Amino acid sequence: MAGFPRVIDCSTADGAGELLRLRSLLGAEGQVVSERSRQLTRQVFGEELTPQQVVERVCQAVKSEGMEALLRFTSQFDRRSLTADAVRVPATELAEARYASLREAPGFLGTCRRVKRNIIAFQSGILHRDATMRQPGTMELGLRYRPVRRAALLVPGGAAAYPSTLLMTACPAMAAGVGEIVVVMPPTPFAGYNRDMLALCHDLGIGEVYRVGGAQAVAAMAYGVEGIEPVDMIVGPGNLFVALAKKHVFGTVGIDCIAGPSEVVVLADGDAPPEFVAAELLAQAEHSPGSAVLVTWSAALVAAVGDELEAQVSRLSRESLTRDALSSYGALVLARDEREAVGIVNLLGPEHLQIAATDAQGLADRITNAGAIFIGHHTPVALGDYAAGPSHVLPTGGSARWASGLTANDFLKRTSMIRFEPNGLRGIARDVVALAEVEGLTAHAQSVRVRLEALDRRQATPS
Repeated sequence: MAGFPRVIDCSTADGAGELLRLRSLLGAEGQVVSERSRQLTRQVFGEELTPQQVVERVCQAVKSEGMEALLRFTSQFDRRSLTADAVRVPATELAEARYASLREAPGFLGTCRRVKRNIIAFQSGILHRDATMRQPGTMELGLRYRPVRRAALLVPGGAAAYPSTLLMTACPAMAAGVGEIVVVMPPTPFAGYNRDMLALCHDLGIGEVYRVGGAQAVAAMAYGVEGIEPVDMIVGPGNLFVALAKKHVFGTVGIDCIAGPSEVVVLADGDAPPEFVAAELLAQAEHSPGSAVLVTWSAALVAAVGDELEAQVSRLSRESLTRDALSSYGALVLARDEREAVGIVNLLGPEHLQIAATDAQGLADRITNAGAIFIGHHTPVALGDYAAGPSHVLPTGGSARWASGLTANDFLKRTSMIRFEPNGLRGIARDVVALAEVEGLTAHAQSVRVRLEALDRRQATPS
């Protein structure tokens, strides 16, 4: 069988521990930052810094210096010298891109519109609705949902164009009713200067588009700079620096989840077609860097998938990058039995979980931690990546143990609605006063008593 990726036999090794170690390499303390990026850090800051330190310095500079820092970091990190007037894409350029796309690649926007319908239908269907509980004559309690006013969508584009990410972030925001949607893309031929990306923005009705990326773009959206109003929420995937920047500004603005380097786990039994499993692993590994892991209790499948990986990877346009990702962060894990395999998956809490098994639904029912679960042989992760309906912006790095993927509901704020009538106030007042006095908050208790006394006086006064 092939020599990549590594094989982990849980009968002789700590499989879960080894996988967690591999995952850590993709995190802030790992080696996912390239030597070129480390060299660039030294050039910009004059010293060796961790990714966390880079993000802290960038965010602080943008917060204090505004547009000047945003332009400086764009020049230093993205090698693109922009003026303040050139950061925002003109409306005429967006319109021209759409017309050019319709003329030169008419199928592209048609595809995007069909995908948009799928996403909007799903996101609208799961949208939270206002809820009310009434006790006639006493009280009315409820929850009211309202969208955030202004949201920024982060769309990556360092090595490839991602119209799917634009759709998977914009459509949930649209379904939620967000009033102002802002798109932020790095100034590259794949994003901020990509005809199809700009055309799609215009087709979606998004007119506020900025050609900035990285941690500096996150900071600009959170704090605002000259000519750019701060947003209420920032969503979307990105590299390690973008993920750390979102963590840094959380609290100043809302965020969706920490969406870092891509990852997939395939949970498979011995009947899984090895060519399907290998194709699934390669589909995520080609993002590079990214993690691709098979977890199975079939030694025969491990061997067959290893052979298939070697056969299929040579046919990929990104063969070298995909090989590097599988060698560095991939694994074929042989569990002792089905129970151990499920336990490993739940410990990892992967971004994507594809279940390739005869009883795929039964296995899915036992999974407690995963960003998205793709059930059965005919449900490749690519369906969710591009067109199914749920957003492909998902928690990574094990954060699926407590976090969830982006939905329209993430753009909604929930407000408690509370209304009491006189009879309701009388019925609950004693308990409120008792608890307030235990806490020593006499003004709280008095705010109830003064109303009871007013009710008593009104009741005692002849009509």
